[in-house]
This record gives sequence, C-alpha cells and structure tokens, in this order.
Amino acid sequence: MRRSLFRALPLALLLAFGLGALALAQTQTVILPVEAHAKADQQAAIMYARELIAAGDMDRAIKGLEDFVASHPSAADAARFLGDLYYRQGRFDRAEAIYRALIARDAGDKESHNRLGVVYAAQNHVDEAIAQFESALPGTDSIKDLVFLHRRKGDLTQYESQMIRRANDNPTDADAQEELGEIFGTLHQPNAAIRYFQRALDTQPKSIAALNGAAMAYLDLQQHATAMQYLGTCLALDPFNYACVDNLGVAYIQDGMYGDALDQFRKAHRLEPERPEAIVNFGYLADARGDWKRAVTYYVQAIAVNPYTAESYVNLGIDYEHNNLYPLAEAALLKGVAAAPYDGRIRYLLARAYAAQGQKALAIEELKAAQASLDPEVAEIAKEESARLAGASGP
Repeated sequence: MRRSLFRALPLALLLAFGLGALALAQTQTVILPVEAHAKADQQAAIMYARELIAAGDMDRAIKGLEDFVASHPSAADAARFLGDLYYRQGRFDRAEAIYRALIARDAGDKESHNRLGVVYAAQNHVDEAIAQFESALPGTDSIKDLVFLHRRKGDLTQYESQMIRRANDNPTDADAQEELGEIFGTLHQPNAAIRYFQRALDTQPKSIAALNGAAMAYLDLQQHATAMQYLGTCLALDPFNYACVDNLGVAYIQDGMYGDALDQFRKAHRLEPERPEAIVNFGYLADARGDWKRAVTYYVQAIAVNPYTAESYVNLGIDYEHNNLYPLAEAALLKGVAAAPYDGRIRYLLARAYAAQGQKALAIEELKAAQASLDPEVAEIAKEESARLAGASGP
C-alpha cells in the first residue's frame, strides 16, 4: 500500500503561506486466452470502482467490488483493491480477512503482506506488522513503515545498523542499497539516501524505486532540476507511475511552475483517484493562490479518501490556525494524532492550537511529543517553542 510516495513540502514552507493531421486507427481482431480475459475483467472492475470513487461514491465502489470478488474468487488484484478500500474506511477486520486469504493462497504475495502489515500497524500490533513488512521485501514500499515501527519498538538504532551492514557487505545487491536509501530518506538524511540510491542504480539502472527515491532526496535538498531528471527517467520507463507523476508536480512547484504542477496532479488523480496525495497537492496549489477555503475542501476530501495520510491534517491545521479558527484546528489535528501519532508536524501544530486557546499545559505536552520527530527541523522548532512557552508567565 503505497501511502507515502509523494513529496511533502517542508513545514516551514507551508507555514510561509501566511503563516504559502488526424489518422484513422485500424485494429486487428485479437483472440484473448481465458487467463487474459479474466485479467481484463478484474482490471475493468477496478477501473469502474475508481470512476465511482472519483465521482465521490465510495459505497457503490465497494459494493460493486464485493459483488465482483464474490463471483470471481481468483481475482486477486480486485480482492486486494477491495481490502484497500476497507482499510481506508477503518474496517480493519474485513481488510485483514481479505489479505490473509490472499496470502493463504499465495505465500509469496508481497503486496498482500505489505497491506496486512499496514492493517496491523494501524492497530498497534507492532511485532505482527514488522513480520508482515519483512515478508513484503523486496519489491514493496515497506521500509518507511519498518522505520517507524522499529522507532515505536525502541530498536531503531539496531535495525539501522543491521541494514547498513547488509548493504555494505553486498555492494551489488540493488535491493539492499535501495532499501538503505529509503531508510536514510525516512530519517531525513538526503545525502546519505542519494549515495545508496545511486549504488542501487549502478547495478539496476531501471529501478523505479531507486529513481523515485533519489528524486525525493534531491527535492529535500531543494535541487529540483536534478530531481526532475530522475523523475523524467522514471516516467520514460513507466509513464503511468503514480508516485513519479505526482512527485514531478511537486518539483514543478519548487520551480514556480504551478500550471505544470497542476497538470501532473490531475494526471496522477486520474490514474488512482482513491489515493489522497494528488488531492492534498490540489489543496496546496489552492493555498498558494490564496484560496484557503477551497484548499480546505481538498484536504477534507483527501481525509475522506484515506484518513491515514498525515499531510492532509497538517495542511488543514495550518489553514485553520492562519485564519484564527483554533477550535477547528484542534479538532482536525486531534484526528490527525489518532491517524498518525508519531508525526511531529501534527503534534507541533496541535500545540500551537492549544497555546492560542490558553491551554499551556496541553501545548507543552504536545511540544514534548513533537521533539521526538524524526525530522530534525520539526524537532528543533518544537524544542525552541517549548522553551519559550515554559518561560512565559501565566498558567
């Protein structure tokens, strides 16, 4: 479940917004084998579900997929997609049942292992989640989840050391290099991340994961032109890759090319309307143009599509706070804490909302939580604000 592949713009930058000749096409008759017909049928079912989601009708999308999966028991892709929609609705038991059934049928189904890990992580079943994410590697985006889970478990340093040894002992293992690059990216160490993504590309130059990962690291360094080069290579290999399409839009934003960025986000949203990242970025562009009310509608829409993406709550909280709507900010950010309890940005913004309403003790508590953020910028801002608030007079 690729929930974290788009580039989140830095908290400081977000706060800065106001705190930011025609031819006839002939075709031949093609006889499809039975397997191809089955594959085409379930892809059509998924596409129809996506059309319903794009139209705002999640319930009909789920009902249609339920009927399709019930009559097509071997349609693994459709079943997995149905599980994804259950997860987004918080129906963890149904999502888990689908993923477990798929794994029982095919123990090597990495995508289902990954998704089952997401379900377990959302319920704080740490060891079970780690086991599923490990079973999903290589080939899925489980690394970021593993970093957060090991952080939660208290053995992140040991996990990081283990992965460094593995990568350095196997320098031509592209997967090991790419996975370590993802770890450093998650730990906000973009230079180290780039080094290992490049090692992966030296061995496997067509690795979409390494190309996208390197681009994200360059975006962290504000080197958007270099990021565009990596994303251009990614899209030349896979023109319909959601992550690379969306991240190219973010690179365009960094270059001030808002119209081109909007085109990319629209393309990404057409590809996978059930995902929240492009919707969040629609909101970001609305904010950039000064239309915060429209931006809020996008962030709320993104939460409705997937309530577990932190950026939706971060941006929503910023807009409410910028417009002195602190009770609304508090309500939104409390939901964000429940969805992403270890995101330091949400905790920091919640502290601001509490402080603005005179709830100093609660604000200090949230700032303490924000200081544990893996993002050193957020941690430092929270530390400074905590010291300032603690030294201020009053309760």
